[in-house]
Amino acid sequence: MSLPTFRYHPDPVATGSIEASPKPCVCCGQERGFIYVGSVYGEKELFDMLCPWCIHDGSAHTKLGAEFADPAGVGGYVPKVSLPRAVVEEVAFRTPGFTGWQGEQWLPCCGDVAAFVGRAGHRELESHWQDAIISIQEESRQHGADWERYFHALDRDGSPTAYVFRCLHCRRHIGYSDCD
Repeated sequence: MSLPTFRYHPDPVATGSIEASPKPCVCCGQERGFIYVGSVYGEKELFDMLCPWCIHDGSAHTKLGAEFADPAGVGGYVPKVSLPRAVVEEVAFRTPGFTGWQGEQWLPCCGDVAAFVGRAGHRELESHWQDAIISIQEESRQHGADWERYFHALDRDGSPTAYVFRCLHCRRHIGYSDCD
């Protein structure tokens, strides 16, 4: 069975948000071979209990109140950014999230939200997503030697970490960073 397609998180297996698993989903009761292991917010503990299909069709949100991103963070907590309600709801309620050190953000670009493509350290940024470096530097507000130290401290699996997105319209990569 192939996984559903998520517009704003195109490869949740590669990013580590969805893993192969024999566990049944608490929403539909089916064993589908995959389970969501990213951030989930709700009244009940739902970590490692939902299948991608129940996220995709919205039943995890409708039946269990699950949210996969803070709706206020869809748009990067930027007050001037106005996104269609349908976009915010698709990301928050029907898209696998990702795990960050602080409150996760979904960055805006071209009047939409960009797609999450992965966590990165300086090595991944230099080899795969060089075009995201400028936005990460701007967001960090670091310059000169401070930026160089910070940039070389970025670690995909450590702290600080960068989170990289690809605009669905202009295709450029953008990102932000945070730490524990």
